[in-house]
Amino acid sequence: MRELRSSSVAVVSALVAPLLVCLVLVPFRADFPDFESALVLMAVVVAVAAQGYRVAGLIAAVSATVWLDYFLISPWGSLSVASSDDRWTVFLMLTTSVIVSELAARGRRQRRQTLRAHGRLKLLHDAGMAIGSTLDAERTARKLTEVAVPRFADFVTVDLALSVLTGEEPEETLKQDRANVRRVAVAGVDEHHPLYAVGDLDGYGFAVAPADDVSQGRAHLEPDLLASTAWRPLIPDDAAAVLDHGMRSLIAVPLRGRGALLGTVTFWRSRHAEPFTRADLADAEELAAKTAVAIDNARRYTRERTAAVTLQRSLLPQRLPEQTAVDVASRYLPAGPQTAGVGGDWYDVIPLSGCRVALVVGDVVGHGINACATMGRLRTAVRTLADVDLPPDELITHLDDLVMRLTDDQQEGRAEGDAAAAGELGATCLYAVYDPVARSCTVASAGHPLPVVLTPDGKVEQLHGFVGPPLGLGGLPFESLEFSPPTGSVLALYSNGLVQSRERDLDDGLAALRHALAMPAPSLEAACDTVMRTLVTPHMADDITLLLARTHTLTGDRVAVWDIPADPAMVARARKLAVEQLDTWGMWEAAFVTELLVSELVTNAIRHGQSPVELRLIRDSALICEVSDASSTAPHLRRAREFDEGGRGLLLVAQLSQKWGTRHAAVGKTIWCEPKLLAA
Repeated sequence: MRELRSSSVAVVSALVAPLLVCLVLVPFRADFPDFESALVLMAVVVAVAAQGYRVAGLIAAVSATVWLDYFLISPWGSLSVASSDDRWTVFLMLTTSVIVSELAARGRRQRRQTLRAHGRLKLLHDAGMAIGSTLDAERTARKLTEVAVPRFADFVTVDLALSVLTGEEPEETLKQDRANVRRVAVAGVDEHHPLYAVGDLDGYGFAVAPADDVSQGRAHLEPDLLASTAWRPLIPDDAAAVLDHGMRSLIAVPLRGRGALLGTVTFWRSRHAEPFTRADLADAEELAAKTAVAIDNARRYTRERTAAVTLQRSLLPQRLPEQTAVDVASRYLPAGPQTAGVGGDWYDVIPLSGCRVALVVGDVVGHGINACATMGRLRTAVRTLADVDLPPDELITHLDDLVMRLTDDQQEGRAEGDAAAAGELGATCLYAVYDPVARSCTVASAGHPLPVVLTPDGKVEQLHGFVGPPLGLGGLPFESLEFSPPTGSVLALYSNGLVQSRERDLDDGLAALRHALAMPAPSLEAACDTVMRTLVTPHMADDITLLLARTHTLTGDRVAVWDIPADPAMVARARKLAVEQLDTWGMWEAAFVTELLVSELVTNAIRHGQSPVELRLIRDSALICEVSDASSTAPHLRRAREFDEGGRGLLLVAQLSQKWGTRHAAVGKTIWCEPKLLAA
């Protein structure tokens, strides 16, 4: 359309401009020689011919010659060239105009080709910059449509195999049906154009790839849809709608990655644009090739990230264990798609002896499968060490030794050329133990932020204390921090990803966390939602872990404690005290077994331990019997020989208990057990 308007303007100029110039020169024709008037008209002819239209240049030359002869060459008012000089003047004017028109036309064509080549290179450059900027297949497809419309096509659709969107390996050939292909991107010059309704994102039936060409990996060009009927069976439901909506030319190109078909992209031009040519087909194939590489990378990333997320979620607690010390709620959110994969964050809730509970949050440096695997090993190690009932600082020390050994193993693997072991291993961990009987919480940290405490009166405080170095450095001591949270306090354990990001520094993140925790919430689950809604940003670079625990206290009517003098004669009194307490609690069915266990444990403490000796009974979901003494020597379960007089006490304890174990304190130890109720 623009070309037609330009040529029309040039033709009108060729007809009118020489006439107007001649009319201007008529009053002065007696004072000017013929050749000088011819030079003025020649300038007009050159100006018209310089526009690059041969027809306009020729018309301008003829018009200038006629009007020169008629108005400016004597005899005036006639079309007769009298002298030979005048004939040469007319001949030179015609020849010059033809030459200038030809040169201008060639220059215009070259300029148009240069602009077209520059536009093509700019299109491909912009496509390369935009298409490879994301690891999401659907966003990549939308980037292609944004680049191609309207610079290359009036309408673009992208269809991908469902296997590509889920990260699976695509088929060698693309099956064109709703069950296997989904439209992920569509764009056009008019968002209100009916083609948007025809090209439904979730539908199939418009601009799908030709089965014989594109599904086999070959591009398909239809320069003129009106002149061809071969494309109609490809979209039988919408073929008429395509023409009614003005589409006149199409190119369908396969998206091929690593030898497999990922999907198709279809470019359309309307009747208002030039039809596609073979040169445009090359551009379309180049755009499709760039898109296919990016989509295949997104597919491979999706597969790896899905595997990492699945692995990590399988390693995280599927269901938090039941215990009475705290009420818990948790959230885990993997990092956004822009990262290399999910990280190594984890959390855990571990019931301990004496109604205590351990709260754990950790973070492994890095992303992907290796970080998830390392996280799984550390979580297993923490659970194993927790079963030994180590104090928090000692547990973190043992965990530090484990990370150092894992690092050494990775360095050996790297020396052998194992690329998967080349990454640096580092981790942080926070281990907290809450005792509902003593109403105390002991925390040890290896490079991990300390908890935030929300008291029942609504006051939020950041716990301050010693934070040890990250795991794996070795040689540095870890210390425990003990505090007494009021009953009903909420302990917030979290990972760095929650409070620190590119958009927010650590101090601002902690302030936002305290503000979110201070908001009224009907439950811990609601409080978790409030924190996540307040702090989570759209572009997370790290995993987010949040664990909230509301503390409870075992009241005095559920705990009984007695000091037992170190005299064997006091064993009978210990049995009597235990039976009387069980009678008070209404637990008569446990009296016989508990009496036997108290007798064995108190006897061992008096005989093999050191004063003072303490007997404690705890009534929880199960009955817990504990005997403590000042000796740090732990007993060992063994099988006594036939004629041995001793060595059967712990074996009897193990047989009569559901669970039993030993835990050490700063001074002394505690033997605990949960009596097994005997069948009637």
